[in-house]
Amino acid sequence: MWKLRTFFIRAQVRAYGSDTLQRTPLYDFHVKHGGKMVPFAGYSMPVQYSSQSIADSHKHCRQHVTIFDVSHMLQSKLHGPNRVSFMESLVVADIKGLKTNTGSLTVYTTPSGGIIDDLIVSSTPDYLYIVSNAGCAEKDLAHVNKELSSWKDVELEVIEDHALIAVQGPSAHRLLSEVASCDMNALKFMNTTLCDVAGVPCRVTRCGYTGEDGVEISIPEAKAEQVVEALLASKDVDVKMAGLGARDTLRMEAGLCLYGNDIDETISPIEAGLAWTVAKRRRQEGGFPGHDVIMKHLTLKPQRRRVGLLLESGAPARHGSEILDTSSSAVGQVTSGGPSPSLAKNIAMGYVPTKLSKVGTELTVKVRSKLLKATVVKMPFVNTHYYI
Repeated sequence: MWKLRTFFIRAQVRAYGSDTLQRTPLYDFHVKHGGKMVPFAGYSMPVQYSSQSIADSHKHCRQHVTIFDVSHMLQSKLHGPNRVSFMESLVVADIKGLKTNTGSLTVYTTPSGGIIDDLIVSSTPDYLYIVSNAGCAEKDLAHVNKELSSWKDVELEVIEDHALIAVQGPSAHRLLSEVASCDMNALKFMNTTLCDVAGVPCRVTRCGYTGEDGVEISIPEAKAEQVVEALLASKDVDVKMAGLGARDTLRMEAGLCLYGNDIDETISPIEAGLAWTVAKRRRQEGGFPGHDVIMKHLTLKPQRRRVGLLLESGAPARHGSEILDTSSSAVGQVTSGGPSPSLAKNIAMGYVPTKLSKVGTELTVKVRSKLLKATVVKMPFVNTHYYI
């Protein structure tokens, strides 16, 4: 399992030398606690911990609570009276319609309808709080700053002095209720608030990348280890650390996209199965890049769609594995794939012609020169448990 997941991590990293890798505020903590560090998106990050296999960490998150260091993600704030209009000129979400202290998953789009990056935008009383992908940080900042040059009364602030952790699992609610000053019962999925966690002022947002209930906590970097240690010290909740390996298998089971694998600038939100991110008002009013192309995909259907695949047997299908139809003609490629610890089966996602995207369609995936039977299944592969 370790070798398989290391393959995934190596497939995702940029070509950074070890001497140029950045470290999150929790780097020393990871090393001290047995984190196996690998390069990822320009950072040295734990792929797993010596105390648990990736599969065991995965199952622990599904059953208890797991903490992930996601400080490599790009956190920023957008200030100014025109911040909402500016953000709506870049993304497909209804930012104007967000209630105070609520957020939305959305995407930056290109004029051709492709996805520059996926991100979460939360509306607070004083600014928009934005979290986007580490691997796209340079590209995202260049894109936003270029567009900002023609706007007035909008200012971007990159948050460089805060760590970010994800606390995920069915007991996350109980754990946070022990150490956070906010009312966890009132903090619903995609809500955000400022509150103390273990006595430290933080931003807590109810979201995550695992399909489980949980939060992301933005912490002043000097206090990051203190907060993590306080969470791990719980006597009533079984809490463990996990790394990128389990984070990847969890998000695949939840049917969630990984930028650079499942979505990129050649893929529209509709092709990716993210039509729900294109808000009703934005469909009617437009105002974001690629509106005409995306609306065409919505009304006439795109030529391809992202689907979930369940493999009957054999080795797992990885990114790039060829997908074939019943006549053995190539029809697409796997974008993400691997073992599902929860199902004890191999799963995958990929793009196929729309006519082959119906649930129940039988296909074949080529893995190591072998043809393996696969069936299109509904996603998520495993039921999600968001606190709605």
